[in-house]
Order: sequence, then C-alpha cells, then structure tokens
Amino acid sequence: MGDRHPKLSDYPLVTVDKLRYSDTDRQGHINNAVFATFLETGRVEAIYGTVAGQAGEERTRGLADPGAAFVIARLELDFLAEIHWPGEVQIGTRVLRIGTSSLTLDQVIFQGETCAARASSVIVQMDETTRKSRPFSGAAVERLKSLLSSHENA
Repeated sequence: MGDRHPKLSDYPLVTVDKLRYSDTDRQGHINNAVFATFLETGRVEAIYGTVAGQAGEERTRGLADPGAAFVIARLELDFLAEIHWPGEVQIGTRVLRIGTSSLTLDQVIFQGETCAARASSVIVQMDETTRKSRPFSGAAVERLKSLLSSHENA
C-alpha cells in the first residue's frame, strides 16, 4: 500500500466518524472489527455523499451509474496504532486506479495526528438486474477522477 506514513492532507475526501463506548473491547481500545466500519463510512461518503454544485447548492455525488450499484470485492487492512475512546476519527479516501468496471481505493484512519490504519479496497460496479460487473460510463469515470490520487507514494 505504499508509504507507511501517509498524511491526511494527501486524501481529497476526509470524513469524520464519532467513537462510541460500545466500540471498545476488553483491552480498552477500539475493536479491530470497527475499523472496517470506519472504512465503510469513507467509501459510502465517496460513492453517495454530496458535493457542491453550481451556485453553491449541494447535490448527491452518485458515482454509480443508473441501474448499477457498488459492491466491495477486496479489503486489505493494515493496523498501525490503537484508537482510544472517547473522540472521533478522520477517514481519508482517494481513488488509486479506475478500471473498466472497478476502482481501487486507498484509505487511512487517523485519530488526531496518528495514522491508526491504512486500507486498500477494490470496489466493483454491478448491474442491479444481471448482478454482474458493468463497465463505467464516461460520466462515471469523470466523477471518479475527482477523487483520483496524484500522490507519488500511493
């Protein structure tokens, strides 16, 4: 996954998630299973979140083409540090690669200045009728490019 010391500023989309007491485990830190939930928060914001439109109005990002949805095909997660309750985490998300019907995301989870985890995932656009992968339209590729990484160490 490249650079083991990423900076949150390298990610075009940053999402915040609140830590809940119920997220803690016996060791007193946030349970490792919750890290995947934080990553999902970032993915959902990237795919379905809002962006500023013309004249400042917000519109849904809507990266999936009509009649299509995104499914996760692969998740690789490196745990780098503990996260402790209370507080919040920031999830950075960027697109590393845009394929014919899939994209690869690079994500990080920060608590304060500490990068607690880094993940790579492959997301596939699926046709909701056939349930098979479906190529991106030109418009979808253009929307995805707004989250594309230009960072050399990605």
